Amino acid sequence: MDVTICIQNQSTISSVPEAALLEDWASIPLKQMEHPVEVTLRIVDEDEGRELNMAWRKKDYATNVLSFPIGDTPAGMTELLGDIVICAPVVEKEAVEQHKPLAAHWAHLVIHGILHLQGYDHEQQADAEIMENMEITFLEKIGYPNPYETELES
Repeated sequence: MDVTICIQNQSTISSVPEAALLEDWASIPLKQMEHPVEVTLRIVDEDEGRELNMAWRKKDYATNVLSFPIGDTPAGMTELLGDIVICAPVVEKEAVEQHKPLAAHWAHLVIHGILHLQGYDHEQQADAEIMENMEITFLEKIGYPNPYETELES
């Protein structure tokens, strides 16, 4: 499987994982694709995260992850799945508040965003269970705990 992941780190936060690690995490759910795919993963600070969330979701705060699927790609071409935007300060804050290891939370949000690009969502309970089970399985494969268990110790 040919997977291209473009990392754009615009954040000033020093704890953002290395690009190679972000690519590894993003590749996990992409390996199930049957054709070449391309994804952009943009890491931002709160100002850009807030602007994007306001522009696209009409919510005036920075959120942890936003996914922007591209849609259909002509047959025979690399499928441009879309863009994922992750707000680094929000990820850090959530990891501390939820008592989760920072790397595990990053891995979860990268995988979560990729699954959104692949068409998974959590709007309905049945769909949420499918998506969450996939996330849990992918995270277990790389040694991270279930992100939906409460009060994980770091």
